[in-house]
Amino acid sequence: MGTTSNDPVVRSYAKAPARTITADGVTYAYRELGPKGRIPVIFFVHLAATLDNWDPRIIDPIAKEHHVIAFDNRGVGASTGQVPDSVEAMADDAYTFIRALGFDKVDIFSFSLGGFIAQALVVKHPELVRKLVLTGTGPAGGKDIDKVAGTTYYDILRATLTRSDPKEFLFFNRNATGKPAARAFVNRLKERTVDRDAPITVKALQTQLKAIKKWGRSAPADLSKITEPTLIANGDNDRMVPSVLSEDLHRRIPGSELIIFPDSGHGGIFQFHDKFAPIAVQFLDR
Repeated sequence: MGTTSNDPVVRSYAKAPARTITADGVTYAYRELGPKGRIPVIFFVHLAATLDNWDPRIIDPIAKEHHVIAFDNRGVGASTGQVPDSVEAMADDAYTFIRALGFDKVDIFSFSLGGFIAQALVVKHPELVRKLVLTGTGPAGGKDIDKVAGTTYYDILRATLTRSDPKEFLFFNRNATGKPAARAFVNRLKERTVDRDAPITVKALQTQLKAIKKWGRSAPADLSKITEPTLIANGDNDRMVPSVLSEDLHRRIPGSELIIFPDSGHGGIFQFHDKFAPIAVQFLDR
């Protein structure tokens, strides 16, 4: 459905309309906001996440002037089909989704597993991507990526025992700055009250973890081929995708920019959203 000129533009992720599009037998769930006309920014979400897991304090500032689309990959949330067991197949699905919407040039904002998928996509379809934002992520074959599953299961257990959200453990330091930042982040994810997404299934999570393990054990890709302007960001103490891997990406992607936030973990960009969102907007606008 096209919006007519007298429709107000939705700039709040909490109010973004839930939409679907079907391609190659898969119905993809997505949300769309921001003014149309410029190159859209496609958001690639993290492990175990659905559309409900994007921080509005990251999306909303970008959606002020940019057409933003967040989506559930195959088998995730309200999207149909089975989760693929490789990052490359997930990238193929993302490509199918983007092309089904009719775009031949996009910017990508990715986090964690989304960053693996974004790298696989840009290596295979460099012509599709104008700019790339890689946060909380690392390269194929990156040190200790294959240990993500162990860390994830351990923290899900810790969270269950304390009746908290696993992301409070996985994304944030358990210290005086990390704990309040974690709670604030988890609360922001509840700002959308209508049209919430379907939760991820245990089977989908397990398949994603299998794909991540494969990615961690696979041969490194030639990232020097990535000529698109690239912004890389993480916290300095990422337990999920070790922070050194962001430095590794920065070394290997020519001309990339790197921001490491102090005293923060995997969710550094969410802890420092007030600093990071303007940097991301500036990068996309440049």
